[in-house]
Amino acid sequence: MRKATDSQSLLGALALSWVLGLTACHSTQTTIAAKLVPLQGYWEGEGAGGKCSINITGNSLLYRAGTNWWKATFTLPAGTDPEQLHATIKQSSPSRNGIGTVVFAIFKIEDGTLLLAEDDGSDKPPKAFADASSRYTVKKVQLQKEKAETSTSKRTGKP
Repeated sequence: MRKATDSQSLLGALALSWVLGLTACHSTQTTIAAKLVPLQGYWEGEGAGGKCSINITGNSLLYRAGTNWWKATFTLPAGTDPEQLHATIKQSSPSRNGIGTVVFAIFKIEDGTLLLAEDDGSDKPPKAFADASSRYTVKKVQLQKEKAETSTSKRTGKP
């Protein structure tokens, strides 16, 4: 009988550990998902090379500067100060320009402005915005389709 109790205790402990592990994972994913929300949308402004735009959908971004563009997926490491964004370039034009490169940036959003900063070619993000070799200051822009949908919603009272 003692063995069954020990086995049950072990199984109970394992089950509790598993539940706590799932809760911890879910909590971290929820935090990361919540951090993604303010980044979503289309942004325009100034970057290292002049006028630029950044379109963020989920954990993907499209960066445009002039006729060049880069598509990337990104992660937001938890517990960083300032907040970090690690973007891996997946496609670009001109083609093969930096594909596979990981860009380590810091970011913050203040008063509707997204500020990104990175140290060109570095394998770690800058420690502060003022110290970065490249900075991007962009504001969220409502696209024409979104403007039309918002305008229609206001007139009809329907979403």
